[in-house]
Amino acid sequence: MESLVVSNIRQRPLRSAISVVGVALGVALVMLFTGLAHGMSDDLQKRSSNVRAEIIFTRPGSIQVTSSSANLSTKYVDALKQIDGVESAVPVIRYFYPSGSFGLDQVEGVDWDSFAKMNNVHLVEGNPPRAFDEIVIDETKASRNHPVGSMVKLFGEKPYRVAGIYAPESGARAKLSLEAMQSALEAPGKCTYILVKCKNPNDQVAVAKLINEKLPGNKIQFTREFFPSIESSFPALTIFMRVLVALAAVVSALVVMLAMHTTITERTREIGILKAMGASRRYIISEIEKEALLISAMGLVVGFVLAGLAGFFIHKTTSLIFEFSGLWALTAAVIGLAGGALGAFYPAARAANLDPVNALAYE
Repeated sequence: MESLVVSNIRQRPLRSAISVVGVALGVALVMLFTGLAHGMSDDLQKRSSNVRAEIIFTRPGSIQVTSSSANLSTKYVDALKQIDGVESAVPVIRYFYPSGSFGLDQVEGVDWDSFAKMNNVHLVEGNPPRAFDEIVIDETKASRNHPVGSMVKLFGEKPYRVAGIYAPESGARAKLSLEAMQSALEAPGKCTYILVKCKNPNDQVAVAKLINEKLPGNKIQFTREFFPSIESSFPALTIFMRVLVALAAVVSALVVMLAMHTTITERTREIGILKAMGASRRYIISEIEKEALLISAMGLVVGFVLAGLAGFFIHKTTSLIFEFSGLWALTAAVIGLAGGALGAFYPAARAANLDPVNALAYE
């Protein structure tokens, strides 16, 4: 008799396809959410590492994970430059605003020449923002159909013309001139924080202590600690991903269990014939488990393809970054295969315990 594995998949393609899709959805969900979380975290770390200043000088509470305010006087720039060990100081306004891509986006207001010099940033195309309605963007944002001369909407859908494209990525992807940002936020002479670059990076702790003594009452942070990863900013994200993984495993197991249960019910007579011919319990269980594993394996392939296509589409159409993780891919594979195997075990055991006489009489 033809193998149960091959015959059931061939004779019942629709049910098999539904089972494959069920497993694929669980795998795709794991890959999408973990890929987006890690992609955004790695992207934030990459852009933060390109900020060359060692010290952030700001006011307490002026900037949070998803909000900021321009409440620091730019007069502190001159005061900071007078402190021993300080090479340069650059004021920055960072502003968060609602965005359709991820609910929240950000833009910075900087004095382009001093910011570019401090952080080794250069224009690869176009020119710095000169007018109040001009911005410069990094190469990643430009790759999303925003060439020089195109219009980008910020704040309340206000259009800004792309004047230039810069590299490498550093801080927010879009930057206005400091004066333009101050005007837009009605905060003349104000900034969110001041980037401080030391003459000798190894002296940053001593310089920070000296700044605190000279300008008390402000907040001083080291750049390496100022830009946290997404996971550390949102501790609940790790818990959420673990819950998602567990749900994906349960979904995969239930889908396969339902498919195998229905299969066994419909093939009761065939199983009875196998048992009447001397098939052992182990053989019947192994055949059903093989079918479940084959369905799960096909679901894995489909799930990875779906996640890859969805990730590519998300990356090209939004500001989100999708990044495949080998560890999570392995986790998703284990979830899909283990869920399928466990889901099929009960139906397989039930089939192996069928009485041959009753099975042959089943209608």
